[in-house]
Formats: sequence, structure tokens, C-alpha cells
Amino acid sequence: MVDRTEPKLNGWQKALSLLREDTSGIHPRLVAANLASGLLPRHQARQIRARLFSLVGFRVGNGTRFDATPRINGGPDLFSNLSIGQDCTIGADCALDLGERITIGDRVTLSPGVMILTSTHELDIREHRAGPVQLAPVTIHDGAWIGARAIILPGITVGSGAIVNAGAVVNKDVLPQTRVGGVPATQLEVLKSDASNAS
Repeated sequence: MVDRTEPKLNGWQKALSLLREDTSGIHPRLVAANLASGLLPRHQARQIRARLFSLVGFRVGNGTRFDATPRINGGPDLFSNLSIGQDCTIGADCALDLGERITIGDRVTLSPGVMILTSTHELDIREHRAGPVQLAPVTIHDGAWIGARAIILPGITVGSGAIVNAGAVVNKDVLPQTRVGGVPATQLEVLKSDASNAS
């Protein structure tokens, strides 16, 4: 007589393994914050929204405002991988990839649609170019302004008081008090330390 229980057991084991793999990125506290934040009117209750994300375990400084629910993803260290300073503005539709650490200083503005990535892939064989995942932290120092739809790639540091123009793709560090723009981003000007040149 043929034993038919072994294939079922392997099937269940495979199914449980797939279920664990597919749900490993689900963080109940993040889901709760997203649901509660989604109930708040967009561009209103901005500090309340930021406090929600602080309450579930992210480091969010006093006076920081979220215009809408940010799109956040990452691994098991998700909550310890984000630190946002005081008096920051996080615009609507921002995406934060927390595979590695993102550190945002005080008084930083992320305009709508900014994407900060901490993960990418090694270049692999021609049959499958996206090879193993590589992680690198991103740091944005005090007073920086990241323009709408800009993309900050893994491993980048944006210096204090720097400006990244809208739509720029930043693939190398941005010096303090400079403005960069373009794809890839290049330095456009050195900024004065006062507000007269930050138009």
C-alpha cells in the first residue's frame, strides 16, 4: 500500500514556509499606524499623524509633521531603522525604504513624492541582472530640503542646508550648503548661509 501522507505533509510544510516568507514583512504596529493615519484628512492633523508613527515605535522628533501617510517598508529592524528629527515636514506620497537606517536631522523638508532607498541589487548574470540585495544607510542632515519626486539612492549623505531639486536622482553625496539637480544629480550652486539665496 502506498503511503500518501508524506506528500501532504511536505505540501503543508511548503505552504507554511511560503506563508511565513510572504508575511515576514508585515508589521502589525505599522499596519495599525497606517490605518489610523489614513482616517485623518490629508494635509491636516499633520502633527497628530507624526505622533501616531512615534507611538508605534519610530523615532520622530517634536514638531515634525506628516502631510499624509508615508509608504514605509523594511525588514525586521524596521522600527529602529528610522530616525526623524524635530520640526521636519514629510510631504504626501513619500516612500521610505527601511531595509537599512534612514537618519533625518532637524528642520528637514521632504517635499511630496520623495523616495529614499536603502536597498538595491548587485549586478548579476545577463539572465537575471538583479542579483543579491545590497543595503546602505542614508543620512540627511539638518535643514536640508529635498524637492518633489527626488530620489535618494542607498548610501547617500545629504549635507546640512543642502537643496536637492525636484525630480533629481541623487547617486553621490551632496555637500553642505549646495544645490544639486538633474539625473544623475550634479552640483548647481553653492548656497549662501542666509535665507536670501534659498529661493
